[in-house]
Amino acid sequence: MKVLANDGIAKSGQDKLEENGFTVITETVAQADLISVINELKYEVILVRSATKIRKDIIDNCPSIKMIGRGGVGMDNIDVEYAREKGITVFNTPASSSLAVAELVTAQLFSLARSVYDSDRQMPINGKENFKALKKQYGKGIELRGKTLGIIGFGRIGQYTAKYALGLGMNVVAFDPFMEKATVTVEVANQSVAIEIKTITLDKLLETSDFISLHVPMPADGKALIATTEFKKMKDGVRIVNAARGGVIDEDALLAALASGKVNAAALDVFVGEPSPREDLLTNNKIALTPHIGAATVEAQDRIGTELADNIIAFYNK
Repeated sequence: MKVLANDGIAKSGQDKLEENGFTVITETVAQADLISVINELKYEVILVRSATKIRKDIIDNCPSIKMIGRGGVGMDNIDVEYAREKGITVFNTPASSSLAVAELVTAQLFSLARSVYDSDRQMPINGKENFKALKKQYGKGIELRGKTLGIIGFGRIGQYTAKYALGLGMNVVAFDPFMEKATVTVEVANQSVAIEIKTITLDKLLETSDFISLHVPMPADGKALIATTEFKKMKDGVRIVNAARGGVIDEDALLAALASGKVNAAALDVFVGEPSPREDLLTNNKIALTPHIGAATVEAQDRIGTELADNIIAFYNK
């Protein structure tokens, strides 16, 4: 039984699969060559992250495929429903990466509050000659404690983010059309505190939040969830983190909101057109940038690899 991990798999997952009799190939096959390679080697399981796309052409032309696994949460690079209609099992690993993404978001909340991201760019260039000027420029940060964090999408990642924010003393509000409330447990010094958070409307969240973090899939209609209309409803000087999908924020509208001061700063881990994000985002001094690394911790990748392996082994042990 052959498994093509086209975007790689953690050693923990590969070892577990091989211990259970699977052959795991981790050499990346170019997108254009996938159909021929899958058919030639009769791969039954295809594992991807965000780079490889499994669309209808592959599903229709590769009859050996029985499973498609996504190492991570979002599955917009897979034609999920079409594959399932064809009898293929499609699965992801939503639990394994939630903590890692939430920690990156928390890091960016601090970075945006104190302009750490831009200070780090400027110090190597101007720190020697203009130390006092930079000290003055970056000396107007704000504190997170007491500020309101609005979380759009209150699933696993959103709730993990809420735990960190509550631990920092932030107020947390959430919008999620699929739930009225959720209880998150904050663990501090071997103690646990259960906190119930009732969701509010998106408009109310936009109006009241000092920081906003997005944790939603790309809308089915392909339209951005946050665009010009939504930016107008936000507080002046709001700070935004997007570690969900690039398209959930209209990038043109974001740049306009940054230019006007409506948005003080933004942190982006995801972009439209990955892996080739637009240059005007990359060079904007009000944007903190990371190359889609939300789930990219050693621990998370180990958990993802193990979860992928467990799903495959369970499927073949039915």
